Amino acid sequence: MSPVRFLVGLIISASIGWLAYKRGALSPSGVWGAIITGTVVFGFGGLTWGLVLVVFFVSSSLLSHFRRAQKLQLADKFAKGERRDLGQTLANGGVGALLALAVLLFIDLPGEVRSGNPLYVFLTLAYFGAIATANADTWATELGVLAPSRPRLITTGKEVPAGTSGGVTWQGSLAALAGGTFIGASAFLIIQVASLATSGQLLMADLPVILIAGLAGFLGSMVDSLLGATLQRVYWCDTCQKETERPVHSCGTTTSPRRGWGWLNNDVVNFLASAAGALIGGGLGLLILL
Repeated sequence: MSPVRFLVGLIISASIGWLAYKRGALSPSGVWGAIITGTVVFGFGGLTWGLVLVVFFVSSSLLSHFRRAQKLQLADKFAKGERRDLGQTLANGGVGALLALAVLLFIDLPGEVRSGNPLYVFLTLAYFGAIATANADTWATELGVLAPSRPRLITTGKEVPAGTSGGVTWQGSLAALAGGTFIGASAFLIIQVASLATSGQLLMADLPVILIAGLAGFLGSMVDSLLGATLQRVYWCDTCQKETERPVHSCGTTTSPRRGWGWLNNDVVNFLASAAGALIGGGLGLLILL
């Protein structure tokens, strides 16, 4: 394990974290979360894994600024503000970091042996699936709340106010599919560039990575919506007569639990959805690529 990779990961993640903090995308604790996940992913997973994480973070952060003023009107419904904190960064990147740690199992294997190992293939596609899910969910949230039609609860089809946990729109669903596919396409391009640089050849056999990540990301985001509609803790503000994910509403009122499990907040839901996307991505990888 080269210490250079850890140093590169530390420098890149710290730089991106600092820029995101300056632009209002991360809180101070969120910067630490970005540094932790970025360093682990670069250090253990390698350059391709690390760059895929960068693509997710940069694209989702940029999208959060799209029509920002309109989205701020819905901010009080969400558990946290627009600045991602430590919990949010670990929820989105934690599964990927754990998968990167699992690569230690293959540290002593030659590259050609490692690339053909079913477990390594599973870990790699699981990683892409986890990041694709985080990206799909972010894109769906950032664009879905802007849909002109009211969202419908994923479990019943009942119309609900914009920003309601578990509410989906066809625009948000398309955004989720696009977000997952974007990660797959980025991973594929990064793999091709790396292959050209090292062997002068393209690895077109890896083209299914785009489809695998797209499906894993989309389905993982649906798991997120399903958990949000059923088991995630949601509160009620008596003062504003509104549902919210916050124990204390933005108006200052202490809210009362309305539904869901107390420990299952939005960060835990995001982590579980990423884990689901990882399992789907890894499973599809074994079926399609081996």
